[in-house]
Parts: sequence; C-alpha cells; structure tokens
Amino acid sequence: MAVCFSTLVGRLWYLQIHEYDFYAQRAAGQQLRDSVVPAPRGDILDANGAPLAVSASCWTIRAVPREMADEDVAEASAALARILELNEADVLEKLGQRKSNDALLKRRVDQATADAVRGACLENDWQGILILQDTRRWYPEGDFAASLLGFTNVDNQGVAGLELEYNSLLTGQDGRVLSAKNAWGYDMPTDYDTYIQPVQGNSLQLTVDVNVQHYLENYLSMAVKEHSVTARGVGIVMEVDTGRILAIATKPDYDPNEPRVIQDEAVRAQVDALTGEERTQALTLAQQTQWRNKAVSDLYEPGSVFKLITCAAALDAGVATTSDSFFCGESYGVAGVHFHCANHKQHGVQNLAQALQNSCNQSFIQIGQRLGKEAFCDYFAAFGLREATGIDLPAEPKKSEFYTADRMGPVELASCSFGQSSKITPIQVITAVSAIVNGGKLMQPYVVEQVVNAQGDVVQKNEPTVKRQVISEEASATMRQLMQSVVLEGGGRNAYVAGYAVGGKSGTSQKLDSEDEDARVASFVGVAPIDDPRIAVLIVLDEPHSYTTSGGALAAPVVAGIIENTLEYYDTPRRYTEAEQEQMQAVVPDQTGKNTELAVQQLQESGFAAKTRGSGDDVVTQYPAGGQTLPRGSTVLLYTEEGLELLATQVPAVDGQSLTHVQAEMQAAGLNLLAVGAVQSENAVAVNQSMAAGESAAMGTAVTVVFQDPTIPPDGDDVKPE
Repeated sequence: MAVCFSTLVGRLWYLQIHEYDFYAQRAAGQQLRDSVVPAPRGDILDANGAPLAVSASCWTIRAVPREMADEDVAEASAALARILELNEADVLEKLGQRKSNDALLKRRVDQATADAVRGACLENDWQGILILQDTRRWYPEGDFAASLLGFTNVDNQGVAGLELEYNSLLTGQDGRVLSAKNAWGYDMPTDYDTYIQPVQGNSLQLTVDVNVQHYLENYLSMAVKEHSVTARGVGIVMEVDTGRILAIATKPDYDPNEPRVIQDEAVRAQVDALTGEERTQALTLAQQTQWRNKAVSDLYEPGSVFKLITCAAALDAGVATTSDSFFCGESYGVAGVHFHCANHKQHGVQNLAQALQNSCNQSFIQIGQRLGKEAFCDYFAAFGLREATGIDLPAEPKKSEFYTADRMGPVELASCSFGQSSKITPIQVITAVSAIVNGGKLMQPYVVEQVVNAQGDVVQKNEPTVKRQVISEEASATMRQLMQSVVLEGGGRNAYVAGYAVGGKSGTSQKLDSEDEDARVASFVGVAPIDDPRIAVLIVLDEPHSYTTSGGALAAPVVAGIIENTLEYYDTPRRYTEAEQEQMQAVVPDQTGKNTELAVQQLQESGFAAKTRGSGDDVVTQYPAGGQTLPRGSTVLLYTEEGLELLATQVPAVDGQSLTHVQAEMQAAGLNLLAVGAVQSENAVAVNQSMAAGESAAMGTAVTVVFQDPTIPPDGDDVKPE
C-alpha cells in the first residue's frame, strides 16, 4: 500500500506540478474558444478632415467541423455554398474534415450575407458555424490619391503608400472573445463569455487638400490621355515656404479597393491575351507598375528644368550676373565634343534672362564652366539632390544618380549644367525649386500633418523644418524675376495665368537608357504668385506621343490650370495688368425679381450683355445665375415668365482654332467663353474644351477652352552631343 500510495503521489506531482502548463493549456483549449475581434485601422483624412481611407464593418465566416452533427454536413454545405457563392464540393470537403477545429469559408462578407448565414444556422440548429465580426479597408473616393494612400492586404496590413509607411500607427489593438464550451464541445450561454474591447488604430491627418488633389488629378489625367503618355504622368503641388505637400499623383494609377485589377485598359488587354507563366509574370509586372509612386520612387533626367539650379548656384556664387553676356553659335566645343541647342538653333549674344528664356544649352555650359566642377557638385548636394528627401512615403531611393567632382570631367560638367547625365526624383526637383524661390531655404517635404489617437489626442505632429540655407535671399529674389520672364517672354508662355504672376521653367529630356531613341520626358515647374511665392507645381509626362514632346507645349498648360484653380480656391487675389484688365472677369449680378429694363441696365453697367425672353415685366430667372464669374462682355439671358424652359444650343468644335475664331463661334452659338492658357499669344490655338463638340447646353453656359502656343521653341536639352 505504501508503494502504491507513493507511486500515486509521484504521478500526481508530475502531472499537476511538472506538466502543469501543458495540461492547463489543453484544458483551456477544450473548455474555451478564443476568438479574435480585429481592431479597425485608423482613418486617413485630408487637411480639412475629409475621409480618404476608413475601416468598414464586415464579417468572416468560419466553421468548426468537429462540432457539426454528421447528418447536417451535406445540407449545411449546400446551403452555405449558395449563400456565400462558393463551390458546394469545396464547402463539403471543408465541413467533412470531422477532426478539424477551424475551416475558413469566406472572408469579409457584408451584413446581408452574414445575416443569411445566421438565419440558416438558427432555423436548422446547425452547430459549429462561426460568424466573426471583421473590418475591411474602404477608400470612399475610389482611385483618388491611390499612389499616395496605398492599400492593405487581406490581413489588413499596409502594402503600399501611407498604409505601409504608417502601418504600425494605423494598426489598432485586437480585442478577444473567450467563449466557454461544455463537455460535448458546444458553446455555453453568453453569460460565460469574456469580451476584451478592440482599440482602433491612430488616424492620420494629411497636408494634402482634396480640392487641390482633384485639380491636379483632373488636369494630369487629361494631359496623359490627350498626349498618349505611355509611361505615366506625375504631378506634385507643394507649399514652398513649409514643404507641405498639397497634392501628389501618378496617373494612371489604380483603385485601392481593388488594387490587383489592372486599371489601364490597354495593359489589361495585353495581359489577358497571354496564358500560363507568361501571363502570371506580365500580371505581376503590371500590378507593381501601377502601384509604384513615380513622384517619389522613380529617377529621371530633369532636362532644362535643372537650368534653374545651375543658374541659382551661379548667381549665389557670384560667377554670373544678370548683366553678363553669353554667345550661342552653331555649336560649343568641350574637350573635342560639340554641343548645340535644340534644332541647332543659334541664339547669338544673350544676357542671363534671355539664356533662360531660350533654354540655351550653350549658354548654360558656359555658366557651368564658370562655376567649376567642385562648386557645381557642392550646390548639387546642398539642394538635396544626392540623397533621399526623407518624405514620409515609402520606396524613395536612398541615392540619386550623379557625378562626384573626382569623376566629373569637362564633358560631364557641360552636360550636367543643362540637365543631362544626372538622375533625380520629381520630389527632389520640386523641393529644390521651392528653395530657389522661397529665399533659399531647403525645406523638408511631408504629407502627414499629425497623428491622432482614437480619443482625439495628437500623438505626433510634423512641423515645417528648414534643412539648410542653400542660396542667399538676394539670389533667390533674382531667380524669381528670371523665372517670371520665362513665362512672360520665353518658353513658358503656356503657363501664363491672367491676374497671377507665374514663374517657371520647361524641360524636355531624352531617356538615354531607353531602347527607344525617340523616348522623351516632357516637364514643367511653375511657381505662383512668383513675386510672393505660395505654391510650386511640377508636371512630368513620361514618354508623350503627341504633336511635340516639348515640356513648354505639353506640360506648361497643365501647370497653368492647376495654379489658377488652386490660387482661386485659397482666395488669393488677382492683380491684373492694364492689358489683362481689358479681358478681366467679373461677377454676374443677381437680377432675379427686378424690373426687366432695370436688370438689363445694371448688367450692362457691370460689363455684361443681356438678352430677354418672355413678355413679363420682371425677371423670373436668369442664366448664368448671379454670383458666377464670367469674362466681361459675356451674355446673360433673362427669363420674364414662369415655366419657360432654358434655351438650348450645341457646343461647337473649336480644336485648333485661334482665339478670335473661337470667340466668334461661341458667340454665334449663344455660349460664353472662358479662355485659359496662352491667350496672350497671337499664335495661340485651342487644344481642349470643357464640353464636347455637339453636346447640348443651355444658352449662356460658360465653356472653358484651353489655348496653347505651338510656336514655342523646344526646351533646349533634347539633343545629343556630337
């Protein structure tokens, strides 16, 4: 008895003490079901609080096959397959694994589907079907700001964009439900449940403004389509004094709600035409391409836009002044290599402003030689062009491609001086240009203003940060004047905006690493108001196929449209010159309810023409309505009887026509004209209209027509040395 008792005590000690953790865990597994309650990710909001990415409730359907009665398996499989839109054989196979404790049936179903599953289980008394609340990421604006926001995977983890960069802060703390089970493995009443509340992740409030983002995406998408841009377009709007990014886009992009669907129809058709491994590889490449944020991740040769940096460095170093002269002949020889300007243009003797206006390669080679390779490389680094900007977005290259002074010969210095032979990112370009115009301060770019927790407390805040002083305020002031002259008198005339002083520079660079020798990158950077800079806008069109590849012709009008809309949105007052005042716009006065004769008189005094319809004495309604802004001389229709329908007309086709001809066409159709773009140029022609030709519109409707000057010369860097 002593031996037996000692053996029993020893065995109990071994089980209860030595093996305690093992058996306690097994007991808990038999007595409890531990279900995770996923925490919603934090929201992503624009600068005004508009939601760009939110978490929506959904449900995941799982099964515990061992808890389901044998006689219920077949019937449950058929019903669940029908409700969840699954293959019945697959569901039957999962439920038929009688020893399994977990089988995933379907993720992220909506409430109606979850209710249907719940109703079927209650009606038939099926055990072992779990309906677990879950969350899914939802992007209310679809493909809006996709390359900025990124997306999440099936596990709600960030894969790209802000979702990836701020994943740890956006991810919440999951909750749990501990449910008790009886000896047969069935759930006990909910009184035995323990619920641990999930905690939502932190939310991001951005510097990006949805309105400015809409302006950027609309104009950029239009340019990409109009000019058949095959390698996508890039746009950035930056606040020059702070480094805040007001808008950033790559087009075409994708819908983050369905990120694996190829949005570009032509690319999708090419992928779908393939089969097997070839299709798999092509699909992966297409997906990776559309997810890539070119504005931050892709290096490119900036072309003549870079001449702003060479010019600013030379002014700051004191090796060039606005009164200096430069000569542009048939070619300019450097160490046996001959450089010339685009189309072998010979500009002759020029001052610094004219060299920038004409985007003269030969002049900027001479400026680079005055600067010298050591100083050139020092300024290149000072402008932040050697390393990443540090913007709070993923996949920014750590280094750009450039020559150091010890590897730079006279030919390399020459080509680098006018924008070739170095590769940098668009975000580096606009950050450097902002430093040129804001008094010489290189700012830290950023897209997240602050991080806020679920209780509304700010847990992280980004502030404008000056990285260093690059050039003097005097050099910056001179550069602003030179950049304005490019828009008023040089190759940037298509960026002109009436009432807003705009400065900028165009660029057209050859893609030297492309198999296509004709591949070009057309770009333009604009700053406004240039006399008191607020915003910088950069547009890059990678491989356009249009009537030209000139950045001044293709990208400058896009910049003009974005600048005009953005400054109007921020209530920046226009300051018109005398010439502009003749075509100045005015607000249409509201004449509703007034005597017809008095209404006509007041409209004429405000600079508008008036037409009446009806025989009444008072104005019942008018079109366009009061409060709208139209060019002086526009026509307002006054309706003096109730029930009269608005007179309709058809929009004429004006593509390729001059401003004078377009004005006559619109007037004949009874429409008002809003002319934007290079309207000050006598060579301007219409290239786009806001309403399609033949479309029906109410008389008096204002139709926006974009004008470009096709005679603007090439940007100067689209050449190969000989």
